[in-house]
Amino acid sequence: MAIKNAFYAQSGGVTAVINASACGVIETARKNKDKIGKVYAGRNGIIGALTEDLIDTSKESDADIAALRHTPSGAFGSCRFKLKSLEANKREYERLIEVFKAHNIGYFFYNGGGDSADTCFKVSQLSEAMGYPIQAIHVPKTVDNDLPITDCCPGFGSVAKYIAVSTLEASFDVRSMAKTSTKVFVIEVMGRHAGWIAAAGGLIEDQGIPVVILFPEVEFDQAKFLAKVDEMVKKHGFCTVVVSEGCHYPDGKFLAEQGSRDAFGHAQLGGAAPVVANMIKDALGHKFHWAVADYLQRAARHVASKTDVEQAYQLGEAAVDLAIKGKNSVMPTVDRISDSPYKYQIGSADLKDVANVEKFMPKDFITDDGFGITEKCKRYLTPLIQGEDYPPYKDGLPEYVTLKNVAVPKKLSEFKI
Repeated sequence: MAIKNAFYAQSGGVTAVINASACGVIETARKNKDKIGKVYAGRNGIIGALTEDLIDTSKESDADIAALRHTPSGAFGSCRFKLKSLEANKREYERLIEVFKAHNIGYFFYNGGGDSADTCFKVSQLSEAMGYPIQAIHVPKTVDNDLPITDCCPGFGSVAKYIAVSTLEASFDVRSMAKTSTKVFVIEVMGRHAGWIAAAGGLIEDQGIPVVILFPEVEFDQAKFLAKVDEMVKKHGFCTVVVSEGCHYPDGKFLAEQGSRDAFGHAQLGGAAPVVANMIKDALGHKFHWAVADYLQRAARHVASKTDVEQAYQLGEAAVDLAIKGKNSVMPTVDRISDSPYKYQIGSADLKDVANVEKFMPKDFITDDGFGITEKCKRYLTPLIQGEDYPPYKDGLPEYVTLKNVAVPKKLSEFKI
């Protein structure tokens, strides 16, 4: 029987290290050519599988695949597209099987967050539900750090490092100007329901920076918040506010809600920082500056966490190892052994326990007043931002790789999504 090929795709918002996971998958598959044939990448995620728009990664040199480890974003293109249930849209699943059969694909590696875990879980059921043998392995990725079971998610350590560094540097700037100018700096970070990224801003308190954090896990109380900011400014002369995009009022309405929705049906967020900054100006009269980290926080490979890069690669590697061992419907995980010295091992979890489950900040990670992080939280976060893993530079700029992404010849008729 011919050796089965593999399908790999990237899904959802990309990160500084998702390509390191791709590198781990492809390099490990190349070392196991007697068990896995070619690795085909989906152009723009699962859409590439549905439309038979496959990329032949065997056309890329070993050097270019290795360079993925230090290149940000998604080398093969990503998408926000969630497969409905088998009952609701059998047509899409039948199409997947057609494409898998046409290209002799027996392994499915899906690199993404919570919605991607759900998609991967559904694909893993194909062999039982529709009689086609496919091993589906989810490769974890999300800057939000909200996947369950795994101690942390690739992408988070680097965005946490970026937010901590950027907040520290901007706070030094504000402190130097506070006597006659800006007294409050507000930075908005990603995190729809979980405040892990916002929490990273609290790591700079030990350098004497007064920080107020607004978490999605804590209902926003305007009066209490303004009193806290006023207290900080009176005591220190300035204050930094880190606000998660998911910060919301007691009725559930987001501070940043724009009224529109994304492809997954989630409320489109963006704009909490100016809301909070103007609130402070109107109530307290303090001059302010605000910034929205937006794509910068998840694209900043130049300041990536070495720990994060290594884990992203290792989980890509582990995904292939699990597939070779015959596993299906699983996700490799980071299992923490100790905080200091930081030690972990790579484990695995069943996708049925991962899909559609969000991991929030534990209550004992947030201070009693709801505006800061505890020592326990700092012990959790600190190892994840450790180490530098700079990309190579040329003429003063990072030297990233752009793959050729050669298309695999199509064998089937066109399919419209």
